[in-house]
Amino acid sequence: MTDAAGNREAAALCADLVRSHDFTRYASTLFVPADRRRALLAVYAFNVEISRVREQVSQPLPGEMRLQWWTDMLAGTGHGGVEGNPVAAELMLAIRSFRLPVTRLSRLIDEHQFDLYNDPMPTMAALEGYINYTASALFSLGAAIAGRESDEIEHLARHAGLAQGIAQVIAALPQDAARRQLFVPLQLLQQHGCGMEEVFAGKETLKLRAALDQLIAEGRGHLKTAFALLADVPPEVRPLFLPLALVRRDLQRMSRADNDPFAPHFTSRLRTLWTLWRASRSKLFS
Repeated sequence: MTDAAGNREAAALCADLVRSHDFTRYASTLFVPADRRRALLAVYAFNVEISRVREQVSQPLPGEMRLQWWTDMLAGTGHGGVEGNPVAAELMLAIRSFRLPVTRLSRLIDEHQFDLYNDPMPTMAALEGYINYTASALFSLGAAIAGRESDEIEHLARHAGLAQGIAQVIAALPQDAARRQLFVPLQLLQQHGCGMEEVFAGKETLKLRAALDQLIAEGRGHLKTAFALLADVPPEVRPLFLPLALVRRDLQRMSRADNDPFAPHFTSRLRTLWTLWRASRSKLFS
């Protein structure tokens, strides 16, 4: 196999991985110029690999080992090359081509170590820190690939990631509760007189509803700030933030009184594409 063919296969594998496991981010890359799309998909595929470690192991130690492999690879201290791992090869190409900050990628790995254990997310500040180094970091890295980095875009990335991350925490509640994992801050639950076991029971109570309503309000506040900041960003950066249109829709649905937080919600790929396409034609993604 020629190097060119191998590179094409690696790029295609990254695209397939993101399309299968993170369709929202995959769909958003369709609105990005082709010369930037490959690097974006490499970063998003890397995120898929890291985010799925918890699902692929039955004990924390094997998960730690998998995450350590990625940490060593980024640090250049791993054993052997990255040729045997198409996602790693594509990620390193993206890092070289767009001078991506390795520290942001390494910190993303560090934060996902939390996923491997069933320790509860302790506070809102801890959740915001986790999201800032994961979801917000992906928006920031996307801006770097677009060739536009500034304090203003970093500010936008932070709020966009917090809105998206909070929505994802609530969306994942059925799965997390089933495996007794808690990303809803324990401190927030306790403020409303709700305990962990109420969450793990998988049934909504008035106390849990109050806690989730407060979390949703936090997410909507970050989303409002993100949309205000979005109005002033360069046109080439805007497509990276198209997923905010889906975040707005999800938070609106989650805030309804008749919404059951433990009922899994599925959105068709066609509807996702339609929402993103319509948002791409509007200044504020409405």
